[in-house]
Amino acid sequence: MYAPAADRYQYPDFYRRCGRSGLRLPLISLGLWHNFGAHDSYPNARAIACRAFDLGITHFDLANNYGPPDGSAEVTFGRILCEDLGPWRDELIISTKAGYYMWPGPYGEWGSRKYLLASLDQSLKRMGLDYVDIFYHHRPDPNTPLEESMGALDHAVRRGKALYAGISNYPAAETVRAAKILRELGTPCLIHQPRYSMLDRWVEPELLGTLAQEGIGGIVFSPLAKGLLTDRYFQGVPTDSRAGHDPRFLRPEHITDTVLAKTKQLNDLALARGQTLAQMALAWVLRHPTVTSALIGASRVSQVEDCVGATRNLKFTGEELARIEQILAG
Repeated sequence: MYAPAADRYQYPDFYRRCGRSGLRLPLISLGLWHNFGAHDSYPNARAIACRAFDLGITHFDLANNYGPPDGSAEVTFGRILCEDLGPWRDELIISTKAGYYMWPGPYGEWGSRKYLLASLDQSLKRMGLDYVDIFYHHRPDPNTPLEESMGALDHAVRRGKALYAGISNYPAAETVRAAKILRELGTPCLIHQPRYSMLDRWVEPELLGTLAQEGIGGIVFSPLAKGLLTDRYFQGVPTDSRAGHDPRFLRPEHITDTVLAKTKQLNDLALARGQTLAQMALAWVLRHPTVTSALIGASRVSQVEDCVGATRNLKFTGEELARIEQILAG
């Protein structure tokens, strides 16, 4: 029988308030996008999730289409809840999303009220839950009125099937509109989940400022740039790596000499700081007060442990930040 570590909350600074809400999230959250599908090792998935909780990670992030196949990550996590983490449900923040393709026909993706609410019901059934803590609209829908999509999130909260509403992949202008609609409905937008890393900085010109202005928390995904901001590819492409066996999101041709030249220099700086490259990359995104949490993926327990270690050194000198900018600029 699993029992969580008694000292899992020994570091109160590991939790950061999410926007202007009463909710605090761990600085490092665990995403179940990869390595939790039906084709992956269940004992490994279980070990990763349980070790994450032992280390103080209380937030587990999913979506309706995570797997593969679609939905199977929620099934896997539902089993972990049933067999291990369930007794500590009130200590967990569990999120799911809907917006990408999930089933055939005109009601199986995007942002209609019918799709979003049906998807949430399916997600709850797969995980064996009465409610999720956060329900996101996963991406903007150019063909559905924003009032309809946000109204569906508000309805999910009012039905008690979600505690908070969130959005993901929204640009700054649409974030402002979505926040206004939700605020007027009485269900403020808790959180925004954008992609952000040293190698992908699209959020910096406008979105981070927008989140601060609106009082919305930020949880950034792919802070390690799909593994490029680690030392994983310095000696080629390992067969057990994402690029080696799952080319859907990172292909070997993405690991260019130019990228490696930058990441190797960043690695040297990280080592001088007493960190791994992954730890420094996480600390770098977390340097923004608006970023509540960094969302990681993991294929083994040691990766979760390494990522949590990033929180032991989150400060940068001006010289270090200038050096990072110099490296990234080539």
